[in-house]
Amino acid sequence: MTVLLLLQILLATASPASLHFSTVAIPLPGADGPVSLDYLAADRTTGQVWIPAGNTGSVDVLDVARRKVTRIEGFATRSRETRAGTRVMGPSAVALGNDIAFIGNRATAEICSIGTHTLAKIACAALAAAPDGVAYVPTAREVWVTTPRDQSITIVDARDPARLKQAARIPLPGKPEGYAVDAARGLFFTNLEDKNQTLVIDVKSRQLRKAWPSACGQEGPRGLAYEQHRQLLFVACTDKVEVLDAGHDGAIMATLETGAGVDNIDYLETQASLYVAAGRAARLTVARVGEHGRLTTLGTTSTAEGARVVVVSGDGTAVVADPVHGGVLLVDPRP
Repeated sequence: MTVLLLLQILLATASPASLHFSTVAIPLPGADGPVSLDYLAADRTTGQVWIPAGNTGSVDVLDVARRKVTRIEGFATRSRETRAGTRVMGPSAVALGNDIAFIGNRATAEICSIGTHTLAKIACAALAAAPDGVAYVPTAREVWVTTPRDQSITIVDARDPARLKQAARIPLPGKPEGYAVDAARGLFFTNLEDKNQTLVIDVKSRQLRKAWPSACGQEGPRGLAYEQHRQLLFVACTDKVEVLDAGHDGAIMATLETGAGVDNIDYLETQASLYVAAGRAARLTVARVGEHGRLTTLGTTSTAEGARVVVVSGDGTAVVADPVHGGVLLVDPRP
C-alpha cells in the first residue's frame, strides 16, 4: 500500500461527515422495459462502469463523468422458465483486469473477453456450468467464476485473452454467492448462500482454507467487498452488512442495518466508505468504516424498488442498478 493511500484512509476514518445526495437516472440503450441487471464493475482508472444488460443481449459501458453510455452488442440470449415465470438470460457478470473485460453469459454458459479500449470482443470459452459471479485474480492471471448450479468455483485460464479455457473446478459443499479477492495474500472469498457461511480459498493450491459462520439468518449471505490494508471483509446479508476480521479468525467486528433487499455491495478504500443498496427498502446507504471496522452511517437516499446492486467510481459516485426502469442511477454523495 502506498503512503498516499494509507494517509487517505486515516483521514477518511478520522473525520466522518454527513452526506447530501443528488441522483440522475441514466436509461440503458435497447431497453424498452425492465432489464436484467446483476453484477456490475467499476474501472476506477478510466471512470467507466461496465453493465451487462442481460435480456438486451448487450454490455453497456458508462462514462460516469460524461454520463454517456456505449453499447456493445452481439451477446446471445435465451428464454428459461423459472419459479417467477419466463426469464430471458444473457450477459450477467463482468470482471476487469489487464485492459480486458471478462463477461459471464448465463444464456450460453461461457466467459468472453473484450478489450476495454477497443470495446471489441476477443474470444469466448465454454464452461461446464452457467456462470454467476466473475472475478479476475491478477496474481494467477485467472478468472474465478462462481457456478452455484453445480456447487463449485470454475477457474478460467486468462493468460491469453484470445485463448480462454476452463482450467479447473473446485467443488464446494454448497452454492457460492458473491466474491472478493485478496491479491497480496493469494486468497479468494465467497459465500455459501445455502449454508450461511463465508469461505476462504487459497488461490495457488486451490484448497479450501477456512469456513466462517455468518449471522445472516435463513436467507444467507450475498455479496462481498474487501479492504486490503486492514484485511476487513464486508459480507452483505439481505438486510444488513457484517464486517469480518479476515486477517485472523473471521470474527464479526461490526454490523449495520441497511433495509431489506441487499445483494451486491462495494467499498471505496481511499475514502473508507462502504456502499449498500437495498432493493426492497429502495434505499442507498453510505457508511464510514472506522477503527476496528466500526460502521457509521454517513447518509441514506431513496433509489428505486428492486435496486439491489451498487458499484462506486473512483470519485465516490455510486452507480445503482435500476432493473425495473431499465437503467442505472448515478448517485453523487457530497459532504
